[in-house]
Amino acid sequence: MDNLIFFVRQGLFHVLDWKAYDHILFLIALAVVYDFKNWKKVLWLITLFTIGHTLTLILAAYKVVSVNSNWIEFLIPVTIIITALGNIIFVKSITKNTKTNINLIFALFFGLIHGLGFSGYFKMLIGSSNSKLIPLLEFALGIEFAQIIIVLIILILGFIFQTIFRFSKRDWILIISSIVIGIVIPILIKSIFW
Repeated sequence: MDNLIFFVRQGLFHVLDWKAYDHILFLIALAVVYDFKNWKKVLWLITLFTIGHTLTLILAAYKVVSVNSNWIEFLIPVTIIITALGNIIFVKSITKNTKTNINLIFALFFGLIHGLGFSGYFKMLIGSSNSKLIPLLEFALGIEFAQIIIVLIILILGFIFQTIFRFSKRDWILIISSIVIGIVIPILIKSIFW
């Protein structure tokens, strides 16, 4: 039971760590286009991101896939910028609920890259232990809890700003996506390694 709590906490706080806020920014960019009326799509969003990052986390933990960490540190901000730019480009169709599925696709495929980012930290946690699967699933469960927390906060903030402060959905998406891009550009520039 102690191991379960340890690995769930590590996954939870790895994502919620303010020093490693790139995962939070990615989730913000993914979730900002949704509201509580889209709860089924929000569940799919979280599930697809989890499938993506858990798959590569498993593959990396068992050394089936190995990618240079410099590339991962570069690609994570790229995924965030692409997602936020997608929000801006498709804002008209997103606000009409005709094209919000693009973030579901981003969640799955970009989740693969984020899983490789999680894998470095996970490998550090388990060291040379042969028992990886259960700790990995516990770690992924912690990541899942963190994602749910972040997405709920974004949905609540979206509700508050769109209902109480009368932001249009379009303005909410454009403002938040632009802020995310503004925060991520320096991370992207810093991560260029070639």
